[in-house]
Amino acid sequence: MQKRIYLSPPHMSGYEMKYIQEAFETNWIAPLGPNVDAFEHELCNYVGSKYGLALSSGTAGIHLALRYLGVGPGDYVFCSSLTFAGSCNPIMYQHANPVFIDSEPESWNMSPEALEKAFAWAKKENKMPKAVIIVDLYGQSADYERLLPICKHYGVPVIEDAAEALGATYQGKKCGTFGHIGVFSFNGNKIITTSGGGMVVSDDEEAIKKMRFWSTQAREPERHYEHKEYGYNYRMSNICAGIGRGQLIALGDRIKAKKEIRKRYEEGLKDLPVKFMPVSVKGEPNYWLTVMTINEECKVNPVDIIVALEKGNIESRPVWKPMHMQPVFANCYFFSHACDEDVGTDLFARGICLPSGSAMTQEEQERVIEIIKTVF
Repeated sequence: MQKRIYLSPPHMSGYEMKYIQEAFETNWIAPLGPNVDAFEHELCNYVGSKYGLALSSGTAGIHLALRYLGVGPGDYVFCSSLTFAGSCNPIMYQHANPVFIDSEPESWNMSPEALEKAFAWAKKENKMPKAVIIVDLYGQSADYERLLPICKHYGVPVIEDAAEALGATYQGKKCGTFGHIGVFSFNGNKIITTSGGGMVVSDDEEAIKKMRFWSTQAREPERHYEHKEYGYNYRMSNICAGIGRGQLIALGDRIKAKKEIRKRYEEGLKDLPVKFMPVSVKGEPNYWLTVMTINEECKVNPVDIIVALEKGNIESRPVWKPMHMQPVFANCYFFSHACDEDVGTDLFARGICLPSGSAMTQEEQERVIEIIKTVF
């Protein structure tokens, strides 16, 4: 059996052990510590945000953001439909109601047309959302030039789910800084990892202070344990933050490698009836995953490719199944890009995520390409 090729495995830079060793030598093994403080500062400097909060996951960040924005039982929250469940599960933690918004064909991110329809409905039905969660899918920015004015017109704050998009830009500005609150993930498969973890960023100092308070069990500043509000155990450990610091140093190299992988796929599969996820002219992705769709007229489907690759000990994956198609959200409202066009459902039916690990060799990528060719 040939060596397994994973979809997007961790890729250590070599810098991580310095910070981990410092933590051991100073006995900062417990949650929080100098690495956490430094990681928050370094990542904020990188993306251009004033304040950061390192957490146990990106999902925790979205949860805290929703609570800070006052989302509670019976409220409505608009959310991109074509995404991972972590984008919208926190809506349920707050006992609120998700309303799912379709993608646009140009970027696969939230459709401004669908968002306009959702707001028109919300105004008419008196179901105005408390927040809008906009996802930067597969490392590419949403079209904020069109989306933000819509939200601003209705006075609804934006949470930017940039979990997959660290290092990507839109009109020269880093992803994660377009909403009132931005959220990143450092899960093991992301472009940089802390093993597990996430971070919230914002220019709103009060927001970060309040979320920091909740994330450490909402303990009041007393000698004893005093609690006037409920909180969570959501903070990142000092060891994990040390990994993140070492990873952040290599982020530019990781983006460069991911871009080269996309180029090699485009060249190697150019004669097949496939199209790659479009790259917006308004920004630069981080190319986290290379994703392609199979042309409609073709009899090959994504599962055919996934099964063939698995036989070669290679991991691949379908495009995210849209949240409005998930059984758990079957009773939620959904607004499509056009009356006769459900973009997310179509992308799920025809899309596949290809192995895109930044440490993948050209020889390994050739293995992937040759197997895909055999399917066609």
